[in-house]
Amino acid sequence: MAIAYGFSEYGGPDTQQVFDLEIPRPGPGQLVVAVHAAGVNPADWKVRAGTRKDTVPVTLPAVLGREVSGVVTAVGENGRSFVVGDAVFGSTATGFGGYAEYTVLNADSTAHKPERVGFASAATIPVAAGTALDIVEQLEIVDADTVLVLGAGGGVGSAVTQLAHAQGAAVLGVASAGKTGLVEANGGIWIESGPGSEERIVAAGERAGKVTVIVDLVGGDVLARAASACGPDVRLISVADPARASGLGGSGVDRRRTTEVFTRVAALIESGVLDPRIEHTFPLGEAGRALALVEDGHASGKVVVSVR
Repeated sequence: MAIAYGFSEYGGPDTQQVFDLEIPRPGPGQLVVAVHAAGVNPADWKVRAGTRKDTVPVTLPAVLGREVSGVVTAVGENGRSFVVGDAVFGSTATGFGGYAEYTVLNADSTAHKPERVGFASAATIPVAAGTALDIVEQLEIVDADTVLVLGAGGGVGSAVTQLAHAQGAAVLGVASAGKTGLVEANGGIWIESGPGSEERIVAAGERAGKVTVIVDLVGGDVLARAASACGPDVRLISVADPARASGLGGSGVDRRRTTEVFTRVAALIESGVLDPRIEHTFPLGEAGRALALVEDGHASGKVVVSVR
């Protein structure tokens, strides 16, 4: 048996619990991994709340988490180049979660972990850092751009800021006052979120250059007001509210959860271009605290559950 942390029914944090599961077996094209670390993301609590039923099918009780790093303990038929003992990271297979001692990954959404990239850092790649690379490349961000990041203090926002800055773009990062240092350490110009942020965005754009790209990680009226402040002809993408982004002439993110993309992100971390900015780490027995920090919106950078 193995320990896992998840939820027994759709709802709030009160549905979360620790439970025991049989150690899984791999299907064709799958790997069983002894988890060392799991990334924590807003999507985790949204799955628990039931808002992702149409896109993330689960069987209750369900294990939380969608990205992990660890060591391969079993390989299914057609498991590609992976063998038992490999240090890897990747996206969990459908029906499996990351906050667990063991989980299952699809081989085509798994990459080998470089020796110089720690397990905690590798566990942040499939969701947050991978999404950030997809955003930067989908928007074709270049050094002539001024990029506005709404929600620059979280895991995806932090990575987007760094990657856009590495491309030579000016980056305006909207975040709470407590995340000022993080935004600036990532190469961004901090703009305080909250009432009046639109005026602050316009003022910052006058100094750094007119905003040409908006990356939204907040959604709702925050996105609508920012888009209005920046005016037409802005390339726009939203993780939090793709429907609204589409109505504003933008789009959602086309995610590429592939070995090739994950390997490229790991290389960026290894070379020092990208820092996952892991600000909080919790043991598996305290996974509820880790998720609460993300759900409350108070987390800076990435939150990781350490399993081994």
